[in-house]
Amino acid sequence: MKRFAAFTGIALFLSPIIALAGENPLLGTWKLKSLVREVAATGEKINQFGEHPNGYLSYSADGRMYAIGTWDNRLKPHNVNPADEERIKLHQTMFAYAGTYTLEGAQVIHHVDISWNEAWTGTDQVRFYKLDGNTLTITTAPNKSTYDGREGRTVVVWEKVKAPTQ
Repeated sequence: MKRFAAFTGIALFLSPIIALAGENPLLGTWKLKSLVREVAATGEKINQFGEHPNGYLSYSADGRMYAIGTWDNRLKPHNVNPADEERIKLHQTMFAYAGTYTLEGAQVIHHVDISWNEAWTGTDQVRFYKLDGNTLTITTAPNKSTYDGREGRTVVVWEKVKAPTQ
């Protein structure tokens, strides 16, 4: 009887996590396909990270997330310990952050607790998402570009990563 009670207690404790996992359309790992900046004033579209950026985004059932991305054709340092100029270029051609997340309608809010850019740490990054099969499109709220100062938004397209076959 004690074993049954313990099992029931564990099942009840885990049921909110299990329910969240079943209701969460973002769960899993996503591979970066494109990152396009749309300039508000002109409608211009800029592939800020190149034609074929690299990266991953992951949402887990325990409410954690991470995102990492790099430009295509990224600088390869001359040594394992890059020179200062190389370090700067490497930092400028990537993003990486992690934290928790919440879903509110068509919004996913990333609560950043660690980041490649310390200015993001402790912030909430509000994103709008749309799912179409195995494609996840995430769009930022309008903002000023850190690259050119123009107002616009960033549209990031991800593709669901399939589990490897055994």
